[in-house]
Amino acid sequence: MDTLFSIIIVIASILLVGVVFIQNPKGGGLSSDFGAAQQIGGVQKTNDFIDKTTWGLAGLVAVLSIVLTIRFSSDDIIPQADEPAPTEQGGAPAANAPATPKTGG
Repeated sequence: MDTLFSIIIVIASILLVGVVFIQNPKGGGLSSDFGAAQQIGGVQKTNDFIDKTTWGLAGLVAVLSIVLTIRFSSDDIIPQADEPAPTEQGGAPAANAPATPKTGG
């Protein structure tokens, strides 16, 4: 599931870059390039469609990024059922072990 979300984020990000490149920063954008075609062919509100697509893709990337972040952080915090509990290995000697005296030389 995480891989699917990651792939969707990558595809949506690439599409978002393409949609942003279509827009004109001065407000004309794709609709001004095809102004005559709108009157002849009946294509209307191209700017509205591009704006909605931009916001939709940006929202999709944001939401899926937050979902993946929550999923990854919850995997780190909550141990899985199949993982054994951590055991203490090595380190300090046991509390009941007798101390061995040093032999000098």
